[in-house]
Amino acid sequence: MQPPGADVVLVRHGDMGSKSRGVKRDMEHRLGENLRAILADRGLDGDVELTWSRPRVHTTEDDVTAVAEAAADTFGVVSASPALSVDSDLDGICDVLAETAQVVYDDGAFAVDARRSDRSLPFDSEDVQREGGQAIWDAAEAAGVDPAVDLEDPDVTFGVEVREEATFVYTDTVDGVGGLPLGTQSPLVVLVSGGIDSPVAAFEVMKRGSPIVPVYVDLGDYGGPDHRARAVQTVRDLARFAPNHVESAWVVPGGDAVAHLVETMDRGRMLAHRRFLLLVGEAVAEMVGATGVVTGEAIGQKSSQTTSNLAVTDAATTLPVHRPLLTWDKHDITALAREIGTFADSTIDAGCNRIVPDEPAVDGSLDQIRALEPDDLWERARDAVDRAERVVVERTGP
Repeated sequence: MQPPGADVVLVRHGDMGSKSRGVKRDMEHRLGENLRAILADRGLDGDVELTWSRPRVHTTEDDVTAVAEAAADTFGVVSASPALSVDSDLDGICDVLAETAQVVYDDGAFAVDARRSDRSLPFDSEDVQREGGQAIWDAAEAAGVDPAVDLEDPDVTFGVEVREEATFVYTDTVDGVGGLPLGTQSPLVVLVSGGIDSPVAAFEVMKRGSPIVPVYVDLGDYGGPDHRARAVQTVRDLARFAPNHVESAWVVPGGDAVAHLVETMDRGRMLAHRRFLLLVGEAVAEMVGATGVVTGEAIGQKSSQTTSNLAVTDAATTLPVHRPLLTWDKHDITALAREIGTFADSTIDAGCNRIVPDEPAVDGSLDQIRALEPDDLWERARDAVDRAERVVVERTGP
C-alpha cells in the first residue's frame, strides 16, 4: 500500500551513479525517454521529471501503483516507490506520516527511514525519524494498534526523502530490472531460436543498455510446429520492456541451407549449422549497423556448446559473439524466463534435434569442420539474408 493521495513515483537508478557527470546526464535523458515510452505503451498518464539522481513521475492516485510497476520494468531502474509529495516542513511531514500510518500500519513493528539532501533546512534526517516516529506511534495508539519499533527488521518501513522543493513519503518499493538505460550502448543482433535461452540472453544484453535486432532463422522443414510464430511472440514479450526499441524482427529463410547441410554432411553438421547461423547474424549486423551477435548458449548445455565447439563456431564470424548465459545453469535461465514472461512462448520443439547427427561431435576441430562444410556457406548465409522478411512486432496489451 502507499500513502493516501500518493501522486508521484520516485525512480532510483544504480550503475548510472558511478558515471562521469556528462555521461550520467546523457543516460538520465535516455532513461527519461524510455520511461515515457513504456508509460505510453501501457496507456498510463505520467509526467516524467528528470531531477539530478532521482527522476520522478508525476501521476494520479489511481495510476500511481501501475506507474511504479512500469518504471520498475524500465532498464536502468533498480527500484520505484509510489509516494506522496508534501512541503519540506517538519510538522507537515509528521502529519502525513500519521495519516499514512492510519491506512497502512495495523500490526507488527515499524521504522522510519529518512534521508535529507538539502542541508539548508532547519531539521535533519534524525529529527524526521524521531518526530515522525512519534507521530506514527501516537496515530497507531489512537487507532487501537499496539505499536512497536524495530529498526533492523521492521514489518512496515516509512520512507521519507527530504529535498528543498518537496518531501516524499512512501511505504512501498517495487524492485526494478536494474542495469543501464536501453540505447546507451550500440545495438546487437540476437539470434532468437524460439527456445527458452535466447530471449533471456536478449533480455540480459538489453539490461546492459544494448538495443537488440532480433533475427529468427526459419529452418523450413526442420523447424518445429508454429516455431516462427512462437519465436516472434517471444520478441513481442521482450518489447514489453522496451516498446520504443523493439519494434520488429528479421525472419531469415534458412531451410534450403539447412537441408543442404543434412544431405551432404554426416559428421560435423551441427557445428556447420551453428556457423551458418553466426554468418547470418553477421550479415544482418552489417546491414543494420550492429556491432556483435548474441546467442543463448551456455557451456556444456549441448554437444555444440562445449568450449572447443564454441571456439569452432566463433571462428565463422569476425564480429564478437556475446553469450550472456555462458556460465548459467538451466534452472536459473528458466527462472528468469518465467520472471520476464518469455517462458510460456519458448517451451516448444525447436526442431534442431532433427539436424543433429546420430553421433554429435563434442570436441570439434576447426580445420576438420572447414574441410567438411560447404565452401559456399558464407554465400548461402548472405543469400538467405537478402531474402529476409522484416516482421513488425505489434504490442497488444500491457
